[in-house]
Formats: sequence, structure tokens, C-alpha cells
Amino acid sequence: MGFRIVRFETTPNPNALKCVLDRPITEVPKSFLSAGAAAGDPLAEPFFELGGIRNILMNGDWISVNKLDATDWAALKPRIRRVLRDLEADGDA
Repeated sequence: MGFRIVRFETTPNPNALKCVLDRPITEVPKSFLSAGAAAGDPLAEPFFELGGIRNILMNGDWISVNKLDATDWAALKPRIRRVLRDLEADGDA
């Protein structure tokens, strides 16, 4: 069963967006600073496959997505929702 975004929260960084989820995605903080670092991770890799993502941080029931400057949030938000909807919880959630 995938995850649902309860709300998006802006941050002081205009290229970062916090996605608060309907339940925990992980019990331990996970940080992926590049697509290479996310390679093989079933939770992180799909985000980088979207393109335009600089890095992601997961902790409890939220994910912080940091986009590249040229990427538009209006185009990226629906794709983030779709990735989360299609994800399965990892073993430590």
C-alpha cells in the first residue's frame, strides 16, 4: 500500500519542500544526496527517476525533497504524489 501526502510544507529554502505523509515511511533517518546514493534503494530511487531532484531526506512520517533550480514545483508535486502512492513501506517502517 502506497503513501498519501497529508500536506506539503514550504521551507526557508525555495528549492526544498517537506511532504508530510499519512504514516511513517521509515523509522530511521535516511538521506540521499544523489541519484547514485539512492541506486538500489526501493524508497529513494524512484524519486530520482523523476528528474529534477537534487536530494531527499526521509524521517518518520515525512520526506524533504530538494529540487534543482530549473525544476518547477507545479510540475514536480503531482509526480512526487504518484511515486509515494506507488511505494511500499520498507522493512524498518
